[in-house]
Amino acid sequence: MDKLARDIMTPHIKSVPESWTMQRFAKFLSDNDISGSPVVNDDNDIVGIATLKDIADFHLNNTSADHEKRMTEEEVKEARRLRQFIFEEMLKVPVEVRDIMSPIVFSVDEETPIKEVAIKMMGDHLHRIFVKKDDKVTGIITTFDLLKLIAE
Repeated sequence: MDKLARDIMTPHIKSVPESWTMQRFAKFLSDNDISGSPVVNDDNDIVGIATLKDIADFHLNNTSADHEKRMTEEEVKEARRLRQFIFEEMLKVPVEVRDIMSPIVFSVDEETPIKEVAIKMMGDHLHRIFVKKDDKVTGIITTFDLLKLIAE
């Protein structure tokens, strides 16, 4: 019998409120030795996912440098100075999880065959995907879960 999503998912996933600060979220990830977590609103509905990469992208002030190729050296310096100023000002205001999370929530049904789960995760470049039953999230599957399956 082929395994289904429910057979390898991790149930009882730890979620975080969208109103948590980024610092509190980072500590939560570290304390729980995980790299990402679902984000819930006040009604406890999952509204997104936040990861260590989201924190890193925020801190690295990720921007595309393509437009800088068309700027003079002076304009590049000024743009970087402005970006740094804006970033420093933003650090004075607590950044919340809702500000860094990805609002798109990818999911599969509990009855989805593992091969389909893997194909979906590869196709959408996902490291984790939620598992649902009757529109309610019941678990999560990560790339680690798929690797465990192969190792067994």
